[in-house]
Amino acid sequence: MMRRLLVLTTLLAGLPFTVAAHAEGTFSFATTPGQLPKTVVPTDYVIDLTTDMDHLTLQGDEIIRIEVQTPTADITLNQAGLKLASALLDNSEKAVIHQDDAAETVTLHFPAPVPAGMHTLAIKYSGPILKTPNGIYVDDYTDPKGKPQRMLVTQFEVADARRMFPGWDEPAFKATYQLNVTLPFEYAAVSNMPIIGTTQQDEKTKRVSFTPTPRMSSYLLALVAGDMASVDGKADGTPLRVFAPTGLENQGTYALGAAEKILPYYNDYFGIKYPLPKMDMLAIPGNYQAGAMENWGALTYIDNVLLFDPKNSTPRTRELIYEVVAHEMAHQWSGDLVTMGWWDNIWLNEGFASWMEIKATDKMNPEWDIWPRQHETRESTMATDALSTTHPIQQTIHNVSEANSAFDGISYGKGELVIRMMEGWLGEDHFRDGMRAYMKAHAYGNATSQDLWNALSQASGQDVGKVARSFTEQPGIPQVNVAATCQNGQTTYTLTQSRFTIHDPNAKALIWNIPVVAGGPGLETKKLVLGAEPVTFTLPRCNAPLKLDLGESGYYRVHYDDVAFAPIAASISKFAPVDRANILGDQFAQFRAGHGNLSSYFDLVDRLTAAHESDIATLEEIIGKLETLDTYEINSPDRAAFQAYARSRLAPVLKRLGWDQKPHESVLDTMLRPSVISALGNFNDPAVLAEAKRRFAAWLKNPASLRPDLVGTVSALAMKHADAATYDIMATKVRDTQATEVKLRLFQALANATDPDLIRRNVELAYSGAIPNGRISMALSSIASASENPDLVWKLVRQHEAEIRTHLAPWSQDGFLPAIAAHSNNPDILAELQKDPSSSMTTGAKIATAHAVNAVSARKEAVQAAQSQIHDWLATHTH
Repeated sequence: MMRRLLVLTTLLAGLPFTVAAHAEGTFSFATTPGQLPKTVVPTDYVIDLTTDMDHLTLQGDEIIRIEVQTPTADITLNQAGLKLASALLDNSEKAVIHQDDAAETVTLHFPAPVPAGMHTLAIKYSGPILKTPNGIYVDDYTDPKGKPQRMLVTQFEVADARRMFPGWDEPAFKATYQLNVTLPFEYAAVSNMPIIGTTQQDEKTKRVSFTPTPRMSSYLLALVAGDMASVDGKADGTPLRVFAPTGLENQGTYALGAAEKILPYYNDYFGIKYPLPKMDMLAIPGNYQAGAMENWGALTYIDNVLLFDPKNSTPRTRELIYEVVAHEMAHQWSGDLVTMGWWDNIWLNEGFASWMEIKATDKMNPEWDIWPRQHETRESTMATDALSTTHPIQQTIHNVSEANSAFDGISYGKGELVIRMMEGWLGEDHFRDGMRAYMKAHAYGNATSQDLWNALSQASGQDVGKVARSFTEQPGIPQVNVAATCQNGQTTYTLTQSRFTIHDPNAKALIWNIPVVAGGPGLETKKLVLGAEPVTFTLPRCNAPLKLDLGESGYYRVHYDDVAFAPIAASISKFAPVDRANILGDQFAQFRAGHGNLSSYFDLVDRLTAAHESDIATLEEIIGKLETLDTYEINSPDRAAFQAYARSRLAPVLKRLGWDQKPHESVLDTMLRPSVISALGNFNDPAVLAEAKRRFAAWLKNPASLRPDLVGTVSALAMKHADAATYDIMATKVRDTQATEVKLRLFQALANATDPDLIRRNVELAYSGAIPNGRISMALSSIASASENPDLVWKLVRQHEAEIRTHLAPWSQDGFLPAIAAHSNNPDILAELQKDPSSSMTTGAKIATAHAVNAVSARKEAVQAAQSQIHDWLATHTH
């Protein structure tokens, strides 16, 4: 799943959620965690649904073939929100039905133990079709012709298949599924497998039957039906289709082309050809919270990450579509063909797919320079992982609430970065061969991280588990400390390790086995694994610019002593762009940890900008940190002077780029331009603000006057100090625009309004129906951040909280309030959050609340240090 599009990191050390899964073994069904007893195992489902799209109800009949492992009078399975009318065993024995709605289970009790062996269960049930984007739900939207439409959608990960049918809704209980559904006659219907028959029921409805699926986990079942059309293609003999609301299907052409390139690459890489008879990708208009979902053979996406509109989409959109398509397609093997046994290994799905999406995107689009630009993912991931509220990649998951919370920056970002490090250490060929062996050994089954380590060890001849487990079963980040001494014309380097932390003075000391790569301009590359003992080596020269984490492929911070760092700083412009960004990132991290001064970071920025830095990864590192520091300077008397410094560093970049795209310029410059303009506008550059205002006025009169990639930037700057009349125009555009990409772009611009009355109107707009349900929580968090008035947003949200929550899916309830409170530095708001009953209702809510509180505390510490250091630095520097 691509939930990292909605990142709200929810972490808490000390709760059961954060316990590392130490001493993990290979997959064993008997010992895999879960709520359901393993005395009964499903092997095949036949599900027959009748939908009422007017009254939003469903009627279900299902026959489940089960294998009773141990005689039992009670058979327990999952259901949520359903009502079981009857359950019959082997066409003869009626069950007494006991539903536990709080536990989301139902127990079928029989008068005598059901003997071991194969049996059938026939269940009749009914339930609702939801409006929130989870389970089986409706998506109401307006089609390109302005006509209201209703689409039927499913989203089952983590545990919402139980909202469509009673069953064993845990990943280890793999089975086949044969789905039949009665729908409005005019609906097109898509599921995991091809249609095998359609029967007209009456003048309004039809019954559609699908081929049985392969053996798979329940959360991968999918059904989408509505007024849809497709563009079709083929790759390696597999039919490919991209579906969209009718009239928009041609916007799927770009994603189709991406899939046609990616599928043959994956077929070769994994050593197993895509095993289903077709692959469909479906654009869900707006109301889709997950971002994207890897349902086997029926991949679903929120429409703005699948559809490319040449009139409105940007180069960033093009890149995002490619990455998300590559991510979900990678899941067709890692996640679908081979599935983690339980949610404590969700990183096996998500970390791997996140790494593979970048690997595939880079291979097909080398001009995008993707790997260096993953520096941003690294920095955001490490910022989270350094706090006390982090957790291991592998963790003990006790329940669904905890499982939903595991879809965070650690599972995705750290998982991706650790896998990249392992591949760099083992070599691409050894890593690929290990993945092929892993896929072959566990196809159509389940696996643990240990199964992967064993396959990689066998392929590479290395003890992979020893290195990997130190990163997956422990929380936090290692730091490699570099001490250098120069004597007699040679430098001796001593490497030791410690734990890198931010705002965590009581962090437990840990030891990692760290694959280290060192080198630099004119130096040979050196590789080693650093453990508990120091490592010493020499170079036959002094003042060598020896940098660790060369290529930024390792998951660790680096701290240099003055002797080691001075030649690196002096030579920073000679390093590759990814290493320039890495040096900057590590230096800023030392400030955040309280071990370095911002003056060192500013000195590096000055060296690079004086050398006319033009690389996007390096410049976006600089822009991101300067913008962070600017938020730290809110209410500081030095803010204007700091902004003047920031403008002086970035103005030459905009002068080079210009406001308008040049013929034949690189796509990277095209993507960089909005970032530079936005930053300069946020730093109150008068010329930039004036030009943004001029272009915004022209755009209101003629939308074609502004390129799509500048619409969001220009309108956001214009909205900062907009009047009510201008706000009304933009709010109307948000309400009337049907394209999700454009709607969210314009709302994000609106969120920059600073006038209190306009902030109030923004909060109301977010849950008025103008924004899809699946994006409401994100929209409110954006207002809290962009308006620089999170306290007012908190107050307004609390006033309307009950109504807002009716629009949210269950798995977004836990982090809803913490996501807003996390932007405030007001202790009263944090206290109110902690006292609110919703903050302790589930483990996931406790996790989200504790992370918000800790993040605010760490930020307040950083603000205090930054304001003091910036004041001192500005006193001695004029720009």
